[in-house]
Amino acid sequence: MKNFMIALCLMTVSYAASAQYDPAFRFGIKAGANLSNINGSNDLTLASGNNPFNFKDNDNRSLGFAGGVFFRFGKTFYIQPEILLSQKGGRFNVYEDGVQDSNGKVDVRFSNLDVPILFGVRVAKFFRINVGPMASLRLSNNGKIGDSFDVITGENSAEFKNRLAYGYQAGVGFDFGRLSLDVRYEGNFTDIVKVEFDNATTASQFGKKSNLFQATLGFAIF
Repeated sequence: MKNFMIALCLMTVSYAASAQYDPAFRFGIKAGANLSNINGSNDLTLASGNNPFNFKDNDNRSLGFAGGVFFRFGKTFYIQPEILLSQKGGRFNVYEDGVQDSNGKVDVRFSNLDVPILFGVRVAKFFRINVGPMASLRLSNNGKIGDSFDVITGENSAEFKNRLAYGYQAGVGFDFGRLSLDVRYEGNFTDIVKVEFDNATTASQFGKKSNLFQATLGFAIF
């Protein structure tokens, strides 16, 4: 019983100290998940001989990891730069002569280094609103779009032409002492997928942007 009371007192003191934590500068780590998709204004239709092939956006989202470090400068009004490893992706339905071909659904996955810079305001002690620009550097991808195009055309390919993309993030956050919860939406200003294709008009129709919903849990080290 005595040990239980001591442990309870230590937990109470620890919680009280955490609840009072409200510095003008924070540095911490964060981790969570992305629900992402890749889409554009047009689907792509290719003709190989007399057989048309269609690549269409799929509404299903891909689940990926997001995590890294964050800095926060300010209290009521603040700037929060972050450096995150972010796994993103999407799916395409592939059709041959109007019927889904053997490739079926092509899963596209890639890893990015994201650097968002968020400008925020704290509406209440625990609640924040933030928005800001983001640069995203692609580190790797699974190459399945290119593989699918090679099978269909035999000579043309689709690949991630833009390694560096620019976008934005916007969302809300909740602070509980050193802990923080952030929920955001991310969109792109620039295409992340372009096609190498002999017909420039056809290739231009396949410009694709990424979007995602992100939820992360953070812990302020100091």
